[in-house]
Amino acid sequence: MATVEFMGKDFTVDEDGFIDAYENFCPEWVQWVKTQEGIEELTDEHHKVVTVLQEYYEKNGIAPMVRILSKVTGFKLKHIYELFPSGPGKGACKMAGLPKPTGCV
Repeated sequence: MATVEFMGKDFTVDEDGFIDAYENFCPEWVQWVKTQEGIEELTDEHHKVVTVLQEYYEKNGIAPMVRILSKVTGFKLKHIYELFPSGPGKGACKMAGLPKPTGCV
């Protein structure tokens, strides 16, 4: 695993840039992923997606499927891709501090 330093914090990440443990999630992590995703400004919609992902993960131990994420947030899949250019699995889950999804997120 590699180490990334950002805003005075060190993060251990896997080969795809996902944080090593959900417990290491913090605001600096969100800012680092934002820069990696090329997101200029985080909106309430970004935060809503992240919150839904985290709440689902904390309850179920996995990331929700895309249709569940879309239903709970009220956002169409196309809009989630507009918010997170690399998609809900790679970009949104990464920003939320979740492990890399193994299934169809």
